[in-house]
Amino acid sequence: MEYPQRNLALDLVRTTEAAALSSARWLGRGEKESGDKAAVEAMRLSFGAIDINGTVIIGEGEKDNAPMLFNGENLGTGSGPRVDVAVDPVEGTNLLAYGRPNAISVVGVSPAGTMLDPGPSYYMEKLAVSAAARNAVDLNAPVDTNLAHIAKALGKDIADLVVFVLDKPRHADLIQAIREAGARIQLHSDGDVAGSLMAIDPNSEVDVMMGTGGTPEGVLSACAIRAIGGEMLCRLNPQKDKEKKALAEAGTDLSRIFSVKDLVKSDDVFFAGTGISGGSFLSGVRYTGNGATTHSLVMRGKTGTIRYIDSHHNWNKLMRFSAVKYD
Repeated sequence: MEYPQRNLALDLVRTTEAAALSSARWLGRGEKESGDKAAVEAMRLSFGAIDINGTVIIGEGEKDNAPMLFNGENLGTGSGPRVDVAVDPVEGTNLLAYGRPNAISVVGVSPAGTMLDPGPSYYMEKLAVSAAARNAVDLNAPVDTNLAHIAKALGKDIADLVVFVLDKPRHADLIQAIREAGARIQLHSDGDVAGSLMAIDPNSEVDVMMGTGGTPEGVLSACAIRAIGGEMLCRLNPQKDKEKKALAEAGTDLSRIFSVKDLVKSDDVFFAGTGISGGSFLSGVRYTGNGATTHSLVMRGKTGTIRYIDSHHNWNKLMRFSAVKYD
């Protein structure tokens, strides 16, 4: 038996709240870079107060592209546990820029050396389901077979299922196959981290996420999926010649199927996400004139604890000392 230990996710949620509060000012203003920059700067400042020795494994580029949180950047005070960090200050920058739902700010942390570094891979095929269906899926199986097995595991008919798919030209055949199988579809322009989270949340109307999305987003999603007990099967799926060439030069096996345990090799994982633009999953930032409210999700893998947090931020007090100017 152990005494209660520190839940790092409760520290991490302050970073996603800060990023959401700063970037939500740019909702629908058509300035993708400005919204992302605001989130990055707020998140970086907030990480400076957390006692970790963190290294960014999943970031947004290289150092010369600052102010992005770049791969290899050190985060935290430098004291405390050594950890791998996955960040996306605005997951769904286009969603934020054009005022569309489900833009979120997300962070995942696991012990140092346990998070997959995707290297030159940008895209992977993914299949994400909740814990109830984690043993029912096979990435090599036809779409209709997977949907039949998922439906059986969930105690549903195929016609009851809702499948999250990114609305991209590359998914034309997948969408047709899902329709022919008889399942329903939610098409989203962006945001496959949100899609993965919806698929594993038993309270969501989404039952499964299918299709090709970002490899870094896959690793970030795996932090939450590992914590909650769902499954995500993945296979690298390069979309451009440059990516294919880089993976070939690295000797990468494109036939390998990754499970969530390959992407994050520890149950001692933490995840936090805060809604920015609102939507069916997490409510967005709501400004009240003298403050704001945020809606967040935090998870701790070791205990399986999931918390939804509604926070009320008071500008009259916060702005007396905050280095981040939210108002």
